[in-house]
Amino acid sequence: MTASTENHLWSIEDILGQGATASVYKARTKKTSDVVAVKVFNMASYSRPYEVQMREFEMLRKLNHVNIVKLFTIEEMQTNPKQKVLVMEYCSGGSLLNLLEEPENAFGLPESEFLIVLHCVVHGMNHLRENGVVHRDIKPGNIMRQIGEDGCSVYKLTDFGAARELEDDEKFVSIYGTEEYLHPDMYERAVLRKPQQKAYGVTVDLWSIGVTFYHAATGSLPFIPYGGPRRNKQIMYKITTEKPEGAIAGVQKVDNGPIEWSYQLPHCCQLSAGLKMHLVPVLANILEANQEKCWGFDQFFAATMDILQREKVHIFSLQQATAHTIFIHFYNTVSVFFDKVQAQTGIGAGVQQYLFQGHPLILEPSMKVINLPPTSADRPIFVLSRRAEKIAALPPREPEIPALPSKFDVMADYTFSKTLVGAIHQILRTTRLLHKHRDLILQGFYSHIECVRIECNNTAHKITMVNMKLLSCLNTEETLDALSQVPLDVPISSNNMQKLRLIHEKLPVYGSGIRETQNNLQHLHAEAAEHSKTLTQDKCIQKMEVFLEKIVAVHRQYRKDKQIGKLNYNDEQIHKFEKLNLSAHIKKVKALFRDDCLQRYQEVLAAVVTWSSALSDIQSKLEHFSSFFLQLIGDLQMCEGQQTKVLDRALVIALQRPAGAEASDGMKNRDNMVLRMKRLRDEMETVAHELQNNNRIIESLRAFDSTLALEPSLPQPKGS
Repeated sequence: MTASTENHLWSIEDILGQGATASVYKARTKKTSDVVAVKVFNMASYSRPYEVQMREFEMLRKLNHVNIVKLFTIEEMQTNPKQKVLVMEYCSGGSLLNLLEEPENAFGLPESEFLIVLHCVVHGMNHLRENGVVHRDIKPGNIMRQIGEDGCSVYKLTDFGAARELEDDEKFVSIYGTEEYLHPDMYERAVLRKPQQKAYGVTVDLWSIGVTFYHAATGSLPFIPYGGPRRNKQIMYKITTEKPEGAIAGVQKVDNGPIEWSYQLPHCCQLSAGLKMHLVPVLANILEANQEKCWGFDQFFAATMDILQREKVHIFSLQQATAHTIFIHFYNTVSVFFDKVQAQTGIGAGVQQYLFQGHPLILEPSMKVINLPPTSADRPIFVLSRRAEKIAALPPREPEIPALPSKFDVMADYTFSKTLVGAIHQILRTTRLLHKHRDLILQGFYSHIECVRIECNNTAHKITMVNMKLLSCLNTEETLDALSQVPLDVPISSNNMQKLRLIHEKLPVYGSGIRETQNNLQHLHAEAAEHSKTLTQDKCIQKMEVFLEKIVAVHRQYRKDKQIGKLNYNDEQIHKFEKLNLSAHIKKVKALFRDDCLQRYQEVLAAVVTWSSALSDIQSKLEHFSSFFLQLIGDLQMCEGQQTKVLDRALVIALQRPAGAEASDGMKNRDNMVLRMKRLRDEMETVAHELQNNNRIIESLRAFDSTLALEPSLPQPKGS
């Protein structure tokens, strides 16, 4: 059966939503076949005062914003000209409520989608306040989802039947709204039917927004009495009015039992700790029953805009095996970024080191955050600590799966299967997350090992260089001893030379230690490669996806059975067989998660402890050698300086010695000695020049090692 206006046509089966006064349908424009939404008011709506009937029309004409559902025109039904029809923008993605009711969102939206909801609702509400409009029925069912050509969501506020114009300092006394999202003062009068003389301000929308945001973030309502909000209205009111300051949720799990208050978003929701840190204070200050204590819209907009204007920087703490998201303004300096990393990881700003895409990332405190490389959850910046850090990764919490209903009951079985699909989606998400973290751990340690390997190679080169310089200085000393026939008034000190001879004897020990370190690094690299091979061969995700498909198929069948209600004998037997299959699938999923996925993750975490300790020891030894090396270069320069003074004095004395004609042999000997001294002085000037250059190089070794481009020794693709 179809219905129409002059310019639009629709089937009554294409219903999008239904309320007390109107129904919304998917319709077509007759001339262009464009898809629109039509809101058809029923006859009951006309029993309302005329100004109330006209209010929604006037509101929609006044509003014009990308986050408000657009009104195209107002038409009349062809069968009844008195029956008004609003022709509006059609949103192909349904409502936010539809999205939250999908089993995969049973624990809330992904962070990226939640931020889109936050952005759209905040900007839509800002447009309402700029136009002095209070909505009075904010809820997920009144937030429509448009899917753009790029596949991204755009959310739009709709249903302005309860809206009215109201300035910030004005009040109203009429009651509208949906009870789970109603401000407690309005709930008391509208739901509990208690007489009271309270007036309500624009901040009642903030309470509804707070409940909506909590629902979007977690998949659940924040305030739940035992038996549910609709069955236990008195406790619902008690929870919302007696909520302690700062609490954002309250749940009663047992009949007549205590209320469990929450001051944080649940662990199972998909928002990062970085976002929760900024969002929770907003929720705490708008979920405030006392209208005098509740934030105003100015504070709400300031806080939420502050969140939306921040950049997201993904980091992965390698030694702690934890992922973090830093929300920070683009104009902040990197020193602020260091502080935020410390706040989330506990790694002090002074001991932080960074890697990105296999290369050291040098961050100067005065840099701007906008100059950081773009990151994602799959391509984070790795943070390391110069000190020992403990594993901080929390054991993943397996979602609770309720007991399988023992009795045959199509309604109970459908409810169970829907809950089960949501739980399996959560287990699959956790499995993917653990797999990704294993991959990131291996990526990070490949790069870290390669950094240390290059540092070892540099150290081995330093040892070779020092050995050559020592030999040069020692040979110079022997040459000066051979020239002892020249009477010198500058004594040759043997202290430095004795020290250098001692170092020369012990230097091979350092070389041996470096070679041992290089062997240890090869061993660590081989271990990481073995774990990488295991990760590549891991099929946990694919297996769990297969089980999910099977469970979803049973859920679809149970949904059909629920719609039928009473099944015939054969269908009832099939229903029961599917319940046995569900039981088997649940056991296999649990075993796959616990005995396979979780076990391999724990094995990688154990390797992290070993690798972190080994690399920390190696770096400590290398730092010790670097300090020793700088001191040694200083000793070499001092020795070279002393030798140069002695040689210069010897040359002066040799050239001043008189030689008679009869002493031609003596003259020849003197000339040979002077020639040897000049050659030696030239050699020593070369040594001095090299020592000065090397000293400058050594002083910048750490910076050199840090900026050295790395190419991790990962398997190369064929044909490379």
